[in-house]
Amino acid sequence: MIERLDKILDRYNFLETELTKQEVLSDVTKTKEYSKELANLEELIACYKKYKKVLNDIEEAKEMMNDPELGEMAKEEFNNLTSEKEKLEGELEILLIPKDPNDNKNVVMEIRGAAGGDEANIFAGDLFRMYTRYAEKQGFKYDVYNSIEGTAGGYSQIEFIISGKDAYSFFKYESGSHRVQRVPVTEANGRLQTSTATVLAMPEVDDEIDIEINPGDLRIDIYRSSGKGGQGVNTTDSAVRITHLPTNTVVTCQNERSQIQNKEQAMKVLKSRLYEMKLQEQEEASGEERRNKIGTGDRAEKIRTYNYPQNRVTDHRIGFTSKNLDRIMDGDLNELFTALREAEQLKKLQGEESDN
Repeated sequence: MIERLDKILDRYNFLETELTKQEVLSDVTKTKEYSKELANLEELIACYKKYKKVLNDIEEAKEMMNDPELGEMAKEEFNNLTSEKEKLEGELEILLIPKDPNDNKNVVMEIRGAAGGDEANIFAGDLFRMYTRYAEKQGFKYDVYNSIEGTAGGYSQIEFIISGKDAYSFFKYESGSHRVQRVPVTEANGRLQTSTATVLAMPEVDDEIDIEINPGDLRIDIYRSSGKGGQGVNTTDSAVRITHLPTNTVVTCQNERSQIQNKEQAMKVLKSRLYEMKLQEQEEASGEERRNKIGTGDRAEKIRTYNYPQNRVTDHRIGFTSKNLDRIMDGDLNELFTALREAEQLKKLQGEESDN
């Protein structure tokens, strides 16, 4: 591990030096590339420098342990430093895990009411509120680009983008089937019902990802918006539906004010969907099937149950249970997301160990 860290430190120092040179600074592409790589290494390097200092302090404490006057104090210091060393080694192991290259991107979210009729749509609305409440608490922004409201409330379908630093890294575990168990407001006899809603979370494609789309492969339909999208949304033919014919992928955007804005947003989402398909094909071809992620990310997979009578949330992938369903539905997702991230890190560590 030390040899690997030393090589990374050399790379970090090289990048720092390069970013002081005028010929590099005059090259916008290279400056951006080096700056991003440097920023990605900062946390690891800070931890490694701290670790190196602890190692040095341990050696000094060892030398002082034989001193008749300072021996006891040095021994206590040695024990404390040894504990600190072990803690930092654990942190370094985690930081050395290859990062998902999409973690720093915005996230495209889709929620659909599934089994359960009106109650499923109401639950889809509850999930939308849960995610957007969490996004607001994190200082993220969200933008709904398409929605179809349920007849009894909620949404049969709602699609939105959450924007913010590392947004995808927080929401990437959410793809799958979410199950709710409760007495619906639509149930006159007070019987417990089980309903489901599906979630898809995809990294938003940016300029760093090259997804080529042949204009001849697209069918673009313009029509009058039907949902709530701002002043004048229902008075002009501004909604856009784009169909990618080779994959039969359909994207609809109707919540922007103009046809041009809706088309731009729809193309952005289409690229994200095609990129997600590409990732899945690559993973299936290599036989990994998302082995380093929590679950498969397939919307058919039941990933979590929200049990209202017991005020309980259970994530079936990692065996996580919380008796704070009310707080979770209000957007308090930190404990859940941390558990999912730590489970993924453990899987990756175990994968690396089995490869060695």
